[in-house]
Amino acid sequence: MTAPKVLIVEREGALSSRLGGAFGRDLIRCENTVAPPGMLEAVRRYLPALVMVEVDSVGGEVGKAIESVMAEAPVPMLLMALGPAQRQVALALLSAGALDVMQVPLIIDPAFLHTLKRQVLLLSRVSVVRHPRGRKRRASQKLPTVKPLSPIIAIAASLGGPKALAQLLADIPANFGASMVICQHITPGFSDDLARWLASESRLPVREAVTGQTLIKGEVIIAPAHLHLVVQAGGVLRLEDGPPVGGFKPSCDVMLKSVAAAYGNRAIGVILTGMGRDGAKGMKEIHTRGGRTIAQDEKSCVVFGMPKEAIALGAAEKILPLDQIAEQLMAWVS
Repeated sequence: MTAPKVLIVEREGALSSRLGGAFGRDLIRCENTVAPPGMLEAVRRYLPALVMVEVDSVGGEVGKAIESVMAEAPVPMLLMALGPAQRQVALALLSAGALDVMQVPLIIDPAFLHTLKRQVLLLSRVSVVRHPRGRKRRASQKLPTVKPLSPIIAIAASLGGPKALAQLLADIPANFGASMVICQHITPGFSDDLARWLASESRLPVREAVTGQTLIKGEVIIAPAHLHLVVQAGGVLRLEDGPPVGGFKPSCDVMLKSVAAAYGNRAIGVILTGMGRDGAKGMKEIHTRGGRTIAQDEKSCVVFGMPKEAIALGAAEKILPLDQIAEQLMAWVS
């Protein structure tokens, strides 16, 4: 298998120095290194399969460089945080168009190298789309009110999910009349950072799940990156440290199936962008029990895998662009 070409974007060689042992071997081939202002020119010149971007503590210059590339020469990007101080910045940069984020440990061991190589291979195969610079807000659209109050919304997301979640939550008002639970596939250790970042992008409180807590209307709860989230009757949460389900922990199917069992026709399931099929069976369970379901459409997805699988199972009542999902949720809930 030919190793994908990787372009490293960094300031003073810290990332390539830390990851030196990962390159020039079987799966990762470093094409070149460049500072953030030269990212667009380097992408056009070297045509890498993936851009690996070092995240600094501010992120402004890096964010502008990512937006420029995604607007004019889109390519898959993986953000690399060299320490905990960069994690919140890295999550914010996902809105500029990067696909995923990883934290680089102080000691580069074989387990991390294996995970990194697998992620590089995965992301280098993603066909990214051109994005306009900056955030693009939509005009409000009128959608029909189909059903009265539904007390819970369960959302599944994977690759490209943090950015999609930020846009979706930003469109929901503070007085929203349902609780929300989210299962997002993300690097272990980042789910709490993701919750804090989404809270800063939303008018709703967003928190990482805790065993035994009860869901509250208008609150958003995120599954921890290393535990399965189970929603029980009455909205009581349980975290399970079981084996991965379908290769994922947390599993979107586990969460969605528990929501279907606990809430029946009072549940709404949403599947956003992501690779694979996790969540399709769980959303089918919600649909079968009389709940409402939405799959993000192909055009607005970074990766259409998870929504496509749900649609193929007949689990999606509606297939909507990302910028129409919040409006439909509000119509169903109100």
